[in-house]
Amino acid sequence: MDQIPTQEILRYLRTQLPHMLELLRQLVFAESPSTVPDSQKAVLMPLAEELSHLNYTVHHIPGRQSGGHLYARPSRRVRRQPRQLLVGHCDTVWPLGTLQEMPWELGEGIVRGPGVYDMKAGLVQMLYALRALHAVQLEPAVTPLIFINSDEEIGSPDSTPYIRRLARIVDRTFVCEPSLGLEGKLKTTRKGVGRFTVVVKGKAAHAGLNPDGGASAILELSFVIQKLFALNDPNRGITVNVGMIDGGLRPNVVAPESRALVDVRVFTQEDARRIEESIRHLQPVSPGVTLEISGRIGRPPLELTPRNQALWEMASSLGRELGLDLAAGAAGGASDGNTTSLYTATLDGLGAVGDGAHARHEFIYFDKMAERGALLAFLLMAPPLQEGRV
Repeated sequence: MDQIPTQEILRYLRTQLPHMLELLRQLVFAESPSTVPDSQKAVLMPLAEELSHLNYTVHHIPGRQSGGHLYARPSRRVRRQPRQLLVGHCDTVWPLGTLQEMPWELGEGIVRGPGVYDMKAGLVQMLYALRALHAVQLEPAVTPLIFINSDEEIGSPDSTPYIRRLARIVDRTFVCEPSLGLEGKLKTTRKGVGRFTVVVKGKAAHAGLNPDGGASAILELSFVIQKLFALNDPNRGITVNVGMIDGGLRPNVVAPESRALVDVRVFTQEDARRIEESIRHLQPVSPGVTLEISGRIGRPPLELTPRNQALWEMASSLGRELGLDLAAGAAGGASDGNTTSLYTATLDGLGAVGDGAHARHEFIYFDKMAERGALLAFLLMAPPLQEGRV
């Protein structure tokens, strides 16, 4: 890595900061909630244009539930060269019109706005890392492939099959989700996420005239909820949360049905299997009542596997060349890195430094964009981790 002109890349990105901020402003003003597929076109188009200017061939993949995705690869490729994947998402959690009450603000080293941190600034850094390499006439020995989806905030239902397919053929994956905390930690572990629905079927009866003739689904649900909460284990990072319940017909009717929606978070595959099995094997304790349980751990944990550890150590070493004292962190939420980690070395949190994902105070430190873009550029220039992934 001694041949990389470290300071030249960093200087280039610092001179490009006004252009980076202008592109970021354009992306933020293109409000793009996951739940409004038609809104994605306004943010996908400028991203596709930027990639085309970098001599990438860009494919728009239509979505079934989403606004679609972008897959891009260099127009000129070296045959049999290993590949690496850059992943990001352009959708946000913010509904259309959020800019009116949460406007774009630039000043005192900070940018605010819906989606600026999670994760439109990360997309800008991704593009400008590639621009920097082009500007100093460097070609990575591992071909960069780009995948940008528009459904990450709703669990990537459309895009996960494409991400899996790409992850299987690449040497490594860099996820440009925001870094963790104000210190800008890279994310080396993430919790897996599961969603479960428990439906309790009982029997209706008049609560005053014939209460013994019924079987209360609500009473049984109260027992189920206690069993679910008993699965929590803070020491292992296991959280099982019953977030929503409903049921019953009227106050004077023994409830014939009730349900609970459950969120599960775990740090390891072992715990994922164990908790999933525990939930699926819940048994009723009330006579005349049955349980119907659906759901699964949809996003597996991102664990610090040996190959992920190797990628983190590479980033830490390259960061020192930039004067960055990088730290690793664990995130409670999931990303598409949870998926790629099953198949290839993955490092997450390479996006913006700031705070407020999914929160009203969302912001980034824009003066950190150049150094984080440079870090990604250096990582892209690293030799392959594995042999045979071509």
